[in-house]
Amino acid sequence: MLLEQTHQKLVAMKLFGMAQALKERLDRVDHQSLSKAELIGLLVDDEWLHRENRKLTARLKVARFKERSACLENIDYSASRTLRKDQVLELAQNRWITAHQGILITGPSGSGKSFLAQALAQHACRSGFSAQYLRLPTLLTQFVQARAQGTYDRLLKRLAKLSLLVIDDFGLATLTEQEKQDLLEAVEERYGSGASILTSQLPISDWHEYLGGGRVADAILDRLVHSAHRIELSSRESMRKERSSLKHAGQSAR
Repeated sequence: MLLEQTHQKLVAMKLFGMAQALKERLDRVDHQSLSKAELIGLLVDDEWLHRENRKLTARLKVARFKERSACLENIDYSASRTLRKDQVLELAQNRWITAHQGILITGPSGSGKSFLAQALAQHACRSGFSAQYLRLPTLLTQFVQARAQGTYDRLLKRLAKLSLLVIDDFGLATLTEQEKQDLLEAVEERYGSGASILTSQLPISDWHEYLGGGRVADAILDRLVHSAHRIELSSRESMRKERSSLKHAGQSAR
């Protein structure tokens, strides 16, 4: 009876991880010889892990990754991609995030830019950082909607609070002057307070021309390119095609 009351109190105090583990650990044969201090320590660990998992689930929900399989363990380091494993492992230390730096990933369509960006961002989420993945057209659409709804400043502040912002498909379509200004506002709001990852089929040397030149282009690139880590990918075969082939092969094997 006392155990049931303790369980109910733990639930009432929202100590769900501890409440779930209490009966399980007391019933385990290999726990019978544990001291009271050891048992309490394990229950506290259970609660801590439960809360950390809930936080991670919330961060991944906010991140909105498209590639669920995108993680550092699944990155392809084929020689044809010119992707250096030592560079990825260095970035996996997340020092570039705490330093509010950026990563610029360029390469042809199908070279795995989006997958790599999301793998690094997912690793950041698992390390306790907040992140969000957005294609540039989606981000620009959000600015249009926010302006119409009178929530433009709120959107900028929300983006600024993210530890990491991933902007995919930079340079696919021509930008209007308003879109360039919106992009500048987003970059400026995060400059010095957040990290970013940009992917693009365009070489970085073409970005100034893509942005139309002039002061706005200078301002955007000064904030994006300065102190950014660069990854240039190449691939003879589309990584999407390869992943699709592996997926179908796995299904056939079943």
